[in-house]
Amino acid sequence: MSTDTVTHQPFQAEVRQLLDIVINSLYTDREIFVRELVSNAADSLEKLRHLRLTEPSVFESEKEPEIEITSDAEAKTLTITDYGIGMTREELIRNLGTIAHSGTKAFLQNLEAGAQAAGNVIGRFGVGFYSVFMVADRVEVFTHSWREDGESLLWTSDGRGGFDVAEAPGQHRGCRIVIHLKEEHAEFAAKGRVKTILERYSNFVPFPILLDGERVNNVEALWLKKKSEVTDEQYNEFYKFIAHAWDEPRYRLHFSADAPLVINSLLFIPQENPERYGMGQMEPGVALYCRRVLIDPKPRGLLPEWLRFAKGVIDSDDLPLNISRESMQDSALVQKLGDVLTKRLIKMLEGEARDNAEKYNDFYKAFSRFLKEGVAVDDRHRAALSKLLRFESSLTEPGVLTGFDEYLSRAKDGQKDIYFLIAPSRAAIEAGPYLEAFKARGLEVIYLFEPIDEYVVSSLSEVEGKRLVSAASDDLDLGDAPPTEGESLTEEQTKEICEWLKETLGDSVESVRAGSRLVSSPAVALQPEGQVSPQMRAMMKAMNQDFGGGAKVVLEINPRHNLIRKLALRGKKNDELAPLIAEQIRDNALIAAGLLDSPTGMLARMEKVLAAAL
Repeated sequence: MSTDTVTHQPFQAEVRQLLDIVINSLYTDREIFVRELVSNAADSLEKLRHLRLTEPSVFESEKEPEIEITSDAEAKTLTITDYGIGMTREELIRNLGTIAHSGTKAFLQNLEAGAQAAGNVIGRFGVGFYSVFMVADRVEVFTHSWREDGESLLWTSDGRGGFDVAEAPGQHRGCRIVIHLKEEHAEFAAKGRVKTILERYSNFVPFPILLDGERVNNVEALWLKKKSEVTDEQYNEFYKFIAHAWDEPRYRLHFSADAPLVINSLLFIPQENPERYGMGQMEPGVALYCRRVLIDPKPRGLLPEWLRFAKGVIDSDDLPLNISRESMQDSALVQKLGDVLTKRLIKMLEGEARDNAEKYNDFYKAFSRFLKEGVAVDDRHRAALSKLLRFESSLTEPGVLTGFDEYLSRAKDGQKDIYFLIAPSRAAIEAGPYLEAFKARGLEVIYLFEPIDEYVVSSLSEVEGKRLVSAASDDLDLGDAPPTEGESLTEEQTKEICEWLKETLGDSVESVRAGSRLVSSPAVALQPEGQVSPQMRAMMKAMNQDFGGGAKVVLEINPRHNLIRKLALRGKKNDELAPLIAEQIRDNALIAAGLLDSPTGMLARMEKVLAAAL
């Protein structure tokens, strides 16, 4: 090559500024340069594919549309070759030496203003190309444009002073980029290292990528195909690849849209939830792509955190990224993208629950904690998620699940509230006194068994306009008491026993009153609104946290119960047994409510009661 043919030009001032930013501070992972150059090569091939539709003559038209990468560890070089559209001399200077077409000027202007970079640079020479200088001492770009009469050219630069453009006869169509690596970055000349990068970022590039003669990208981007073109076997194999799984998925969602955003996605729900086996919190499992190129394998903030169990791919052409593609630039747009997919996934699950309840219930048993977490923390999707909740109730058999829609279809005419009880088990709920009033009136009560359920019902507050109300609430109004056997205390007798019980029990109860909710139990302990619930007390106690001392309860008695009637009618003055019975009634009620902190006093009292009975 004659030096007479060499043209030396300095970089445009903005390009020098950009190079300094790219090399020293823009990218956090230096391996990104491989992704950028492969994306540029793929874009060049894609442009050629469209060009062939209108141009009758293309230089070296027989060349295969593929990307060849050659690693040379000994020479410390990496070569990336495409047979795409190539560049003319003018295009070389414009694309690699100035910022006219790279979007760089807007990026720099925004950077100076303190904003993130604007403009999507995927598939363009410009900012992405300059990332190579993070690892290179010198870069050579050999090129020949698609035109038959085009020149064979060589662009050379060390990324500092400027660049040279010279004739280099014998070049094929497209570009061949030879990267002479710095000593400290020689790792990028190792085949294994490059293969790992390609599999991570460029696995779904639509053209064959050959690394030292071996094809690297063998998995199809199924999310870009029509559903009718993909078999169940292909879906399952893709799931195993993308989720690093060995089994088949429970559900899949293959979704595409053109408005309000261009979205192509393929999401899966696994068979198992590792979090319930104590394996720690999962990381996001849905990778973010833009035009087949990986942007982030575990993007936080794209989908709600409660959806971390989902696996798959979201690809959007509309995604504006910052200059390094390492974070989302427009948070509002990213939120919109995630919102669209979240709604579609919830809608899919709602359809599955309707069409195959048995299969959905199996899913729910494994993944209910995520849906409940969503109800508790996700304001945007709370109402939709409530339709996915399942639970046992007083009208279902043990182990049989129902939902709010079914509950409401069975509700009594004029019923304004949805009633629930939270306890460790069904047996605990049905052995307690709180259910009596509802069974006697034919009202259904939802059974909830997990500590998180308290957050769920407090966050949800209502469903279809009906309040969620605890059956253990102290201010329930269920109407008149249902008919029962036996007489009730008179109003005066009831007042007297309530006053005596309050005097006897002292500060251990907030108040004592008669009520109509009880049928077969003598008394029930009710917590005033705003106090820490039994479930929350248990959690705080397990964490050695202070929950404000003993529970202050309202003791509601049943004036129709034989024990209360006999206690009220016996002479209580100078009666040593009556106070013991009163305290035992209180403690029995606290046990049923899960509020008795220590049974020690109760055991000693029981011995006295037994002795008196004998």
